[in-house]
Amino acid sequence: MMNCTDPNDYEGSDIERINAAVEDARKCGGVVRISRRRPDARSGRDHWLIDSAILLPAGTVLHIVNCRIKLSDDARDNWIRSANCIAGDPEVGELAGIHIIGEGCAVLEGADHPRATGDSGKTLGVHTYGTDAGKKDVPQKSDWRNIGILLVKVTDFSITNLTMVDSHAWAVSLEYCRRGLVRDLRFSSEERVVIDGKPEMIRNRDGLDLRRGCRDITIENITGHTGDDLVALTALGSRVRASGLMETFEFYGGSPEPGSADTCNISIRNVRGYCAGGHHILRLLNNGGVKLHHIQIGNVMDTSPAGLQAKAAVKIGDRQYGGSSPLGDTSDIQITAVHSRAKNAILLGGSLKDSMIADVLVCDSSNEGVVLQTDTVQTAGLFLDNIRIAGKGGTVVAAVSDTFKNE
Repeated sequence: MMNCTDPNDYEGSDIERINAAVEDARKCGGVVRISRRRPDARSGRDHWLIDSAILLPAGTVLHIVNCRIKLSDDARDNWIRSANCIAGDPEVGELAGIHIIGEGCAVLEGADHPRATGDSGKTLGVHTYGTDAGKKDVPQKSDWRNIGILLVKVTDFSITNLTMVDSHAWAVSLEYCRRGLVRDLRFSSEERVVIDGKPEMIRNRDGLDLRRGCRDITIENITGHTGDDLVALTALGSRVRASGLMETFEFYGGSPEPGSADTCNISIRNVRGYCAGGHHILRLLNNGGVKLHHIQIGNVMDTSPAGLQAKAAVKIGDRQYGGSSPLGDTSDIQITAVHSRAKNAILLGGSLKDSMIADVLVCDSSNEGVVLQTDTVQTAGLFLDNIRIAGKGGTVVAAVSDTFKNE
């Protein structure tokens, strides 16, 4: 590959070498190639052990080639984040052209003993595991540094062909990102783990999350299992605030421009996996005036092992997290070809308008097809077709015919 840099050619700690290679690449074409670490006088390791995040500026193409990049037990930071995310900096400039490309077996792995896990609502040692629990002069709540790959206000981007193991919270989170491709991601994480012989809880181990302001993004070929939701669109309303606050889980403070926080024009296809924590495989959630619309979901295969059931293969809306959205804020959702082993194939926890759910197969006759979570959930213009439950003949619309409020 022409005009590329390789961290193996630099001096210093592993993260110093990688970030130096990224910085030099910025001056000569933006291509970085991280291959297996060459053993040296510092260590005989052939994998990279990083103490802080890899920072990617605009125009960077990062190739991770048949190697493993692991967070050290000293790290309290992301695997990778866009370089516009600077702690305490209230301004977040827009970046374009960031590409993270795995080649062969490209693995990102969490620490053996993470200092912190979970989202910003979790206290270390109380709600979720962290070796920083109880220590003075370090935050006892988790924050956005627990996210594996964090991209904020990035356009024309891609994240492809990566295996992510034991993330400290969400493996990938996108905020206000546009015109992107996320493809061929494999996740492996549990909610309950054993560390040094002791059972521990690690919260919020989602796979891929799209936050507010994401649009025009294709997501495809997602596999594996996670402790929490495998794929989620979580566009929650919030007051505009300064960015880069350490006590939050969403880095960007938001924009006052009307409609800028809406998440739309998202295609999700070929999702094959399960939630080890029994939550959801796909989740769509918006409220507080943030709209979620024009979402296509197709080919979802629930691979939950025997004895494990998710609450839903696909859940839309929720009364929690600040309340559900009014009718019309979640609309134009198309869901097709879902094979579910969950208690509910499609669970409507909030309003839904002008949408379609079709070709759903419930693989256990004791489970349900399309369900309204409460009798207050409203729908309008919702089209259902070919909802089938194994062992029951014909088309079945389970637990909805008497409660749907199509207006």
